[in-house]
Amino acid sequence: MGCLCQEIAGPDIELSPICLGHLWMFKNLPEAEVAELTKEAARKKLKKGETLFMQSNPADELFLIKGGRIKLVKVFEDGSELTLDIRKDGDFLGENSLSVQGKYPVSAICLEETLTCGFDRTQFEQLVLKYPNIGLQVIRNLSDRVNWLTSQVGSLAVTNIEERLHRVLCNVAKEHGATSAQGVVIQFPLTHEDLGFLTGAHRVSITRAMTALKNAGKIILEDKRLILTSFSL
Repeated sequence: MGCLCQEIAGPDIELSPICLGHLWMFKNLPEAEVAELTKEAARKKLKKGETLFMQSNPADELFLIKGGRIKLVKVFEDGSELTLDIRKDGDFLGENSLSVQGKYPVSAICLEETLTCGFDRTQFEQLVLKYPNIGLQVIRNLSDRVNWLTSQVGSLAVTNIEERLHRVLCNVAKEHGATSAQGVVIQFPLTHEDLGFLTGAHRVSITRAMTALKNAGKIILEDKRLILTSFSL
């Protein structure tokens, strides 16, 4: 029997291979509990133009976009709107909603037919009562996340852009790297826009810093792979 997401999506929505178990919050769970997590999740199929959630509504749901695209829109008091981001299949929304109560700061509107998979807070609490180890692992992962964010803040405090970028790349490699003969390979492509966001630097500055790190032998750019030569897991 195939994934329930595929059955609901049908042939018209191309689905991401990423599942809820890949979210940092659920990292290191046993396969059996990941399977239960996936089985208990709620799926939503939405049409183009439908709203997944509204700005100022209670933020109590976590969503994985299994297929489709969603724009995040901020509405101001004068009625004007600003599109802040566009999320695609494989992206998560509302990761903190299961642990922190609040309101959605933006609205999420489907740009095309979309399928989401996720939980609201009540569903998740019931799941944790049924499988306590999931709750314990989430707590551990939240702690690791706080430590990672703290290290990111430390990286932003470094004034030299090359050193700041190198620290950010090392932090990414710790979480998503794989050892190779040349060093540690970051497993997915990072655009200069991505690195600019992570370092708080302009894209042009990132380009210069990448060149400097490459010339210094600290990184290797090979096809779409980025390898850290002076770093080990």
